Amino acid sequence: MTPKQIERIQKKIKAIRKAIYDEKRLWGGYHDGRGLRYVPPELYLKILDYKGGMTYFRWFNKNFPDDGGAPEFLFEWTIVLYKNGKLKDAETKAIQTYFANEYLFDKFFERPIVPLEQHEDSDLYKIKFAEDLAYSHNQSEFTDFTAWLANFEKSERFEKIKSKYLELIKRLKTETDQETRSYLSQQLYRLRDGQLP
Repeated sequence: MTPKQIERIQKKIKAIRKAIYDEKRLWGGYHDGRGLRYVPPELYLKILDYKGGMTYFRWFNKNFPDDGGAPEFLFEWTIVLYKNGKLKDAETKAIQTYFANEYLFDKFFERPIVPLEQHEDSDLYKIKFAEDLAYSHNQSEFTDFTAWLANFEKSERFEKIKSKYLELIKRLKTETDQETRSYLSQQLYRLRDGQLP
């Protein structure tokens, strides 16, 4: 990427941030119906500005604490955390990415995508979304991240969380008792944050 291309992307990031701030000034809060807040991470990754990406995610977390983000956004967050040496946080964000879309890692590693449940609309949507992932293990700038993620996927911690997650999802699909469903949902939420029950 040429310095001019980097400069253009930096200007685009500034313009997006300005548009978001202008909405806050105009409305007294963030009303980002256009989803502009999800765009900068991809741009930071394009120019390999991982420190800038980290600053952006801190701002995002502070201003949108209840916004989990889309799966690709969480994946970008995982990359930025890893590139900044925040390995424990990167593990947690990788788990959240997996929970948001179980097929994203398969697409990143170019593995065959096999639906967990046959003919489930939500699975078909997730598969379609995963197929649109803009990142691949073949990108040279992600060589170190790719090795780390491959090892993390094989780790005992991730395997246990993945197994428990799939078990809880299966139970929730058939459970009708509200108290039990609430308990299972709480267990899922804890797992999403990397905590084994």
